Amino acid sequence: MKRILSAVLAGAFLVSLAACNTIAGAGKDIEKAGETIQGAAKK
Repeated sequence: MKRILSAVLAGAFLVSLAACNTIAGAGKDIEKAGETIQGAAKK
């Protein structure tokens, strides 16, 4: 289960990085991905 969750999160992270156009956008995407990982780890 953890392997699938990790793969999904990694895929979402890569898609979000591809979608951002600026350094500020990249920072926001990285922050959002970190928050998602923290939320998954707490479960």
